Amino acid sequence: MPLVAHSRLPAFDALRGEGLTLIPPELAAANGLPSLRVGLLNLMPDAALQATERQFLRLVDGYGGQANLFVYPFAVRAEYRAEIAVAHIATHYSTFGQLCDAGLDALIITGANPAAPDITAEAFWSPMIEVIEWGHTNVDSIVCSCLATHAILQHYHDTSRTELAARQWGVYAHELLVPEHPLLAGVDAIIHAPHSHRYAVSAADMERAGMTVLAVGSEAGLHLAVSGDPARFIFFQGHPEYDAISLLKEYKREVQRFLTGGRKTYPTFPEHYFDAAAKRRLEAYQRQVTESDFEQDTIPAFPEAELAGARENTWSAAGRQIYRNWLAGVAARKSRT
Repeated sequence: MPLVAHSRLPAFDALRGEGLTLIPPELAAANGLPSLRVGLLNLMPDAALQATERQFLRLVDGYGGQANLFVYPFAVRAEYRAEIAVAHIATHYSTFGQLCDAGLDALIITGANPAAPDITAEAFWSPMIEVIEWGHTNVDSIVCSCLATHAILQHYHDTSRTELAARQWGVYAHELLVPEHPLLAGVDAIIHAPHSHRYAVSAADMERAGMTVLAVGSEAGLHLAVSGDPARFIFFQGHPEYDAISLLKEYKREVQRFLTGGRKTYPTFPEHYFDAAAKRRLEAYQRQVTESDFEQDTIPAFPEAELAGARENTWSAAGRQIYRNWLAGVAARKSRT
């Protein structure tokens, strides 16, 4: 069955506008199917908060199994958030306490923009670990995205992430190392996925911690790994949830940081993402803004709208299939209990 739009979360309306079929809670209550309850811990910063909701809801919308799928966004303490984000969370998110009381079948923990070299110094570290430890004993399976993957390695295995010499970002190919694994049913032998991180853990780090590495790339390294059989933890370092324009928006943000003095060098292109025409247009923009003197309020607009429509998404089909397999496994195990 489709995803249940059980609240007034704006992301539900946005997905309907994209043509996805969501069902209201009254239909879910009447169709006689069991419920599958998934918590979505959203750690992303304010500017990406709602986009992240949409991205992960798109991934799980492909489930299509014989259960009503309910996804409950929630957040941890929000002292570092702006007032508008706090209001959005207060209005549309569940609290962790509410979800503990009601129970969940599975968890998704998003990534976050690192603010400190030491991951344990992040403002959300302690409450995030509280959620992870609760989930470890109270839900069937937890999907961890990027920084959340690094957090598990640090917390349970005392394995610190490594700071890369340069940011790893772009769209990369990955080889399936265990193609017979249930999570990879129906997935091509080579899958693509975006990466965007300054810190990383390696496939060797995962293997030393007893994890099974499922997908790795010659350029980007670790993409997907699991712990346990069935998978208690699923670890992504890549970002199958990204929109086609996510890396374009990140590139724009880095350009703006350069223009406002937030970074010393003009950003390089994400790898394997922009085509030749897009690179020519962006190189022209770079020349325009770096070879002339502009006041901050007169800097020419970044050509985002001009380039957005040409970005191709080559990764979401594989991501949706992996999430479909994950949810099918959770639902099957729940039906046997």
